[in-house]
Amino acid sequence: MKKELFLYLFIYLLGLSIVFAQQPVAQKIIVPFIPASLELAGEKVPLENPIIREQLEQELIKNVYKHSSTLMILNRVGRYKEKITGILTKNRIPEDFFYLAVIESELWPYANSGKAAGFWQFRDSTAKEYKLEVTKFVDQRRDLELSTQAACNFLNNLNKTFKNWTLTAAAYNSGRTAILNTLKAQGVQSYYDLHLTLETNDYVFRMLALKLICENPANYGFAVSKKEPFEATEVVEVKEDINLIELAKKYNINYKILKYYNPWLVYNPGSVKSDKYYEQNKLMNIMFEVKEGKSYKFLVPKQ
Repeated sequence: MKKELFLYLFIYLLGLSIVFAQQPVAQKIIVPFIPASLELAGEKVPLENPIIREQLEQELIKNVYKHSSTLMILNRVGRYKEKITGILTKNRIPEDFFYLAVIESELWPYANSGKAAGFWQFRDSTAKEYKLEVTKFVDQRRDLELSTQAACNFLNNLNKTFKNWTLTAAAYNSGRTAILNTLKAQGVQSYYDLHLTLETNDYVFRMLALKLICENPANYGFAVSKKEPFEATEVVEVKEDINLIELAKKYNINYKILKYYNPWLVYNPGSVKSDKYYEQNKLMNIMFEVKEGKSYKFLVPKQ
């Protein structure tokens, strides 16, 4: 009898251990770390102000616990940061503006809000103003180098007005006129003293939050393996109409890989009878048309 009781007790305890082993371990939820001091584009963030500190804390909480999108950002930082900051530095724009691209698109070339698209989320009209081509088959807002150069031109244009990079960032979001009018109406000179619409009110703090997370992921609970940049590529300049399938084969890749390295190529299945290559492009845009006097730079893996 005692042996049977011990056996039943053992089975019972074994069952409990299995049940508890299968229970998910609760995530440790904590308020994210805020450093004693912080700068954005060389301007000190007034963290001694409890309102400013709370605004930063809110954006940190949102992004630290928005796991999937923040992890995707961290995975893309290694691929894009060096290229973007290089162009920013060349144009005398603080490297911290890399985080403006981060919050605008999560470094995803296909990001599209419905009104704006690409790495820097340009609207059609602004893209064209800054010499980016947006057509049926080409969207250069998705071209990393061209769109970043256009963003630099736009930012430097804004900074001529504000002569302050934090206000320039805010104006990138809400527009030059809105920031000028708000500064005048409220009688202040700093972004951190302005009361703004909800989105612009959070905008710079979102940049700061992503800067802290991306530069110190382990401090915020993210274990991310180092992502290398794209493999070595070479530029192929195209000055005349070309078959994209044949172009890909020439460099020992396929159409999908060609699109991967050149997200500015719009996948636009179907064609209209007025198109030059109506017959060839009935199913998908295989033929790429180059207007007279134009040329395009394609990236392909280095041979």
